[in-house]
Amino acid sequence: MSKSKKSVDQDLIRDLAALLKETELSEIEIEQDDLRIRVARAVVVAGAPGAATVAAADTAAPAATAPADPASNPGAVKSPMVGTAYLAPSPGAAAFAPVGTQVSEGQTVLIVEAMKTMNHIPAPRAGKVVSVFVDNGSPVEFGEPLMIIE
Repeated sequence: MSKSKKSVDQDLIRDLAALLKETELSEIEIEQDDLRIRVARAVVVAGAPGAATVAAADTAAPAATAPADPASNPGAVKSPMVGTAYLAPSPGAAAFAPVGTQVSEGQTVLIVEAMKTMNHIPAPRAGKVVSVFVDNGSPVEFGEPLMIIE
């Protein structure tokens, strides 16, 4: 990639990030010719079970305490497959593990549906759910951080 194209791409990404903040969107994606750019903000789900409130991560916690890359956090629960994430066992049901919940190792914390199969995702360790990065029913990629348990 040429230097001028790289700087144009970086400028475009910065503009998209500013647009996200300005419009309070959680995600924006554009595609032009062979260039596809997706910019997204992490989303934290907080609140009582069954009455979750969604807030942008940059307003929920100071930037100094948030890791630069949630995937590198030792408590990150990553998606084992491409699919659709569900935070509750059924529509209208209480979430498996909203922010603030104490979970035990092996406890189901969410479901990833892939090829019409509901795959229960267990907590890899016991601890407290401190962040949830996906919305109920949102698409997820392999290796994408879904939540952090500390």
